[in-house]
Amino acid sequence: MTMHQKIVKPKMGLLELGKQLGNVAEACRIMGYSRDSYYRFLKQFQMNGEEGLREISKSKPNPKNRVASDLEEAVLRKTFEYPAYGQVRISNELRREGLFISPGGVRCVWLRHDLEVFQKRLKALEARAAQEGLVYTEAQLVALEKKKEEEREHGEIVSEHPGYLGSQDTFYVGNLKGVGRVYQQTFVDTYCKYADAKLYTNKTPLTAADMLNDRVLPFYNSHEIPLLRVLTDRGTEFCGVIEHHPYELLLGLEGVEHTKTKARHPQTNGICERFHKTILNEFYQVAFRKKVYDSLETLQADLDDWLKDYNEDRPHTGRWCFGKTPMETFKESLHIAKEKMIGYDEQMSDGAVAVSEQL
Repeated sequence: MTMHQKIVKPKMGLLELGKQLGNVAEACRIMGYSRDSYYRFLKQFQMNGEEGLREISKSKPNPKNRVASDLEEAVLRKTFEYPAYGQVRISNELRREGLFISPGGVRCVWLRHDLEVFQKRLKALEARAAQEGLVYTEAQLVALEKKKEEEREHGEIVSEHPGYLGSQDTFYVGNLKGVGRVYQQTFVDTYCKYADAKLYTNKTPLTAADMLNDRVLPFYNSHEIPLLRVLTDRGTEFCGVIEHHPYELLLGLEGVEHTKTKARHPQTNGICERFHKTILNEFYQVAFRKKVYDSLETLQADLDDWLKDYNEDRPHTGRWCFGKTPMETFKESLHIAKEKMIGYDEQMSDGAVAVSEQL
């Protein structure tokens, strides 16, 4: 709820209550307002609607306290030249040109022009470039690239078709008697929400690579489309020196781009995290109450049955699913992926085969 809603909602509630009760005095007593306030709110609402109920500041700006117009123009010029600079850096840069303004003065200028945060400055720069046909400088291009990278790490995941981006993560299932620790390697296609999982007794680069090599890549190859990119966190099972890391090596040999989440931002890989919550609630908590598992194979067999139901029978409310099952979404959108393929070889490369033999 925004601050505007917090201010307007009680006033609208008072007016609505007075209308329902037909008694202004009783409505004011219940809501804790005076009758003068009620009639003032009613007049404002009748004149301007909900906007009339907003808190309007009575303070008036004092132009005498503002910086000179030429200095304000200099601040804006330097801001658009270097949108990634903060208020202190802008102040120091202007001082080198013989223009003196404090960091606080720079921020006041930004506030008047709605430029106080980095994202707003970039948005204004893009609008200005589009309107005036400006050519970006090196500093501006760096700032715009930084914005794109942050949107990629923190914003909504963009997925164009099946195989465009897969999300992989490790989930700790628990400790089974006679088996030990059990970890689940999870993969989710971010477009159609097709999911697959395999259980292991440890979490290493070999298990992460085995999940892709044994389950994921054969699935995409069987449907004659490639897996273009994989999103993972920065765990040691996913990240390392390419020459000595089985997971990174397999991705490199298969031509799959590897995108990593920003450190300490697990929400970036939220699709996998949400699937982990679903599988915990709908499978593991139910299965462990009904049955005692003494081997990994038995648990994996039941997990495969649940995954089959999840992918083929359970409707999904994902962005591109529209109530269809993941497999229905996958099959109906295969043509989108195939239309964008250029010279893709559906067979595994010789290097990938060699890696699979080691696994």
